[in-house]
Amino acid sequence: MKKTLQVKNLTIGEGAPKICVSMTGKTLAELSEEATFLRKQELDIIEWRVDFFENVESIEKVHSALIEIRSFLPEIPLVFTFRTAKEGGEKELTKEAYFALNKQIIESGLVDFVDIELFNEESDIKRLIKLAHSHQTFVILSNHDFVKTPTIEEMVSRLRKAQALGGDLPKIAVMPKNSADVLSLLEATLTMTEKYADRPIITISMSGKGLISRLAGEIFGSAITFGAVKKASAPGQVPVKELKDVLSLLHKNL
Repeated sequence: MKKTLQVKNLTIGEGAPKICVSMTGKTLAELSEEATFLRKQELDIIEWRVDFFENVESIEKVHSALIEIRSFLPEIPLVFTFRTAKEGGEKELTKEAYFALNKQIIESGLVDFVDIELFNEESDIKRLIKLAHSHQTFVILSNHDFVKTPTIEEMVSRLRKAQALGGDLPKIAVMPKNSADVLSLLEATLTMTEKYADRPIITISMSGKGLISRLAGEIFGSAITFGAVKKASAPGQVPVKELKDVLSLLHKNL
């Protein structure tokens, strides 16, 4: 039986997909403003996309900013994500800096999730997952392809690898070139959910063409969807209010 994840008062992996919104402020002032605004919105999870932060190269400044963010958002589950440039992020760090940053944030105890990219050395990933679990932090083990949609078999393979490595939330996001690509993502999601997953997963077909994947997670098996309040952090995100209305409509009819 597939497990759910309990984070604060939120149960991930049952019912309608939980709504996550990303913070993308470049400065501490912008982040404080975002946090103040987001805590009043109807959402479930907040992700700090720290690759947008102007001082991301300084672990001390990132840590200080995180303390400030947490003061505004004490009860909302918080995801810490440095998205690398090769997977659609704003900046690039060396491998050493990437893992050092995530290690420090895990040890701070200030976040509920860290997002780690699957395409890293397995030994590095396993060490970070072990550290995260020792600090009661969940790991989203993710892969993003902003160019194409891999084959169904490849997408399932990546999700299974993320699960096998110990990721609490295997995640894949891909770019569709046509409607068939969107169907491939949904089929991969269903296959993973019905045959292999023993935990919640996250799958996304990006851009407007892939929007249906952000809405139909409860049907096919994706546990978290990403929406926007002011600025989208990825192609295809829609406003949270509209997203919540559609998710609620689908949930009531299942």
